[in-house]
Amino acid sequence: MPTYVAFLRAINLGANRKFPKADIVRVVEGVGFTDVETHINTGNVRFTTPMRSRAKIEKALEDAFAADRGFEVPTMVFTTAELKAIAAEAAALGEDNPGLERHYVYLLKDELPKETVARITELATDAGSMVVSGRAAHALLGPGYEAGNVDPLRAAKLLGVATNRNLNVIATLADKWC
Repeated sequence: MPTYVAFLRAINLGANRKFPKADIVRVVEGVGFTDVETHINTGNVRFTTPMRSRAKIEKALEDAFAADRGFEVPTMVFTTAELKAIAAEAAALGEDNPGLERHYVYLLKDELPKETVARITELATDAGSMVVSGRAAHALLGPGYEAGNVDPLRAAKLLGVATNRNLNVIATLADKWC
């Protein structure tokens, strides 16, 4: 049975969007998925399901999350092979760009049109640059990066539905689940 990793967007970010790990596991199991496991409380969940359609898996999860929580939880689903490839690309980008202050990986619901990728690439500044590859966008932030600013390049609005994780989380999940 295929194994997937889902990344939930905008949970546990305030008093009104709480979604504890135990509840995530309960809801994911409630839609019939098995071998459910979470990692830290930022919306990372691994599971197996016989379903093969990413869109159908995302919809099943989003519908169940909304029914349980009372708010929408955009969800990006990747196969373990896709996550492993994203982590490998992130590691290579880190090696090719020594001295980064931060490396965030945006996980996208959909691939971006070429025109949008070109616009994102043009946003490079002294603070850093973006590299878009498939359904992942890497924010490579250098010494000009201001700590605490997750989107110094103002690229997030161009990414569509997405969530981000730092490089350490992506590497840890790939090691743990792939």
